[in-house]
Amino acid sequence: MSEAQVRSAFADQARVCGSLGSPFTAQVCALVAERLGRSTAVGRRMLDWPGVPDAHADALPLRFCGALHALARAGIVDAVRAAWPPAPTPDDEMLWAAITAALEEQGEAVARWLDGPPQTNEVGRSGPLMAGLLVLAERFGLPFSLYELGSSAGLNLNLDRYAFDLGGVRAGDPASSVRLSPDWSGPPLAEAEVRVVARRGVDLSPLDPTDPATAERLLAYVWADQRERVERLEAALGVARAHPPEVERADGADWLERVLKVEPEPGLCRVVMHTIALQYFPPEGRARVAAHLEQVGAQATEAAPLAWLAYEAAAAPDAEGKRWAELTLTTWPGAGRRLLARGHPHGTFIAWAV
Repeated sequence: MSEAQVRSAFADQARVCGSLGSPFTAQVCALVAERLGRSTAVGRRMLDWPGVPDAHADALPLRFCGALHALARAGIVDAVRAAWPPAPTPDDEMLWAAITAALEEQGEAVARWLDGPPQTNEVGRSGPLMAGLLVLAERFGLPFSLYELGSSAGLNLNLDRYAFDLGGVRAGDPASSVRLSPDWSGPPLAEAEVRVVARRGVDLSPLDPTDPATAERLLAYVWADQRERVERLEAALGVARAHPPEVERADGADWLERVLKVEPEPGLCRVVMHTIALQYFPPEGRARVAAHLEQVGAQATEAAPLAWLAYEAAAAPDAEGKRWAELTLTTWPGAGRRLLARGHPHGTFIAWAV
């Protein structure tokens, strides 16, 4: 890859962060795109990146931003701590001086963050998932067995342990420390009881949310100026320490073919779900997931239904160039795939479509 492609990846990430309500992270990425040089080992490594640096491949800007946020949270570099939220927003010169100090004083620490892809577990996406479960609960009236693809730390498997206000409809545990009330537009949901009796997930590199170092790593990948997301993640990690999710290390398609049995399970609504995850599966893996669901769904009945609930990036941006997420639901037996809603990729608003 050329240096120009690396700078373009940071400039593109700056635009994305700005459009998704993170002006500080946008400022960081824009400065790196313009000013990063070869005077440090990390600068040379980034500008000579051997892979594809953009968000759809190696996500180099997000690796780097995670490293800087981790330094800020640890308070290791004074200039970084003084420039990063919750400190007042710095001007470009102060912020670039802080980034330079991080590269010069903590180059090895920053370099370690560049070694692997960012992993996040956005709890806000539990909002659209819970909305989909309410649709299923209203239709079938059965308890749920959840299967999550791309679970990361499994925090969204605990969604029934969170408190929701979805356009005035309450769901989950009203006493929970995790509270989700996305901006809602469109018709209201039906009131229904969501009962989760089994849950399990899979990830190629699952994270242990009960491990303090892993929890800190997850927090560092949240954009530093989005304090509500940071606080929500901290609360969800607390829930996970009390109720550790079961997440297996495996290929998602392999796992689904093994654990989701073809034979119906009367008295349960089995739900395969994922959020901003399937796009990272290879085409062959996505095809296998769809084929297995069709095979299992062919045996489903009203007393033993199957559902596929997905919150994934839209195939194309809207007229304003913004790329939202879409909540889709496929049920067996049922009328095929339905678009339930569009929303913010982090779940901060939901535009209900049905």
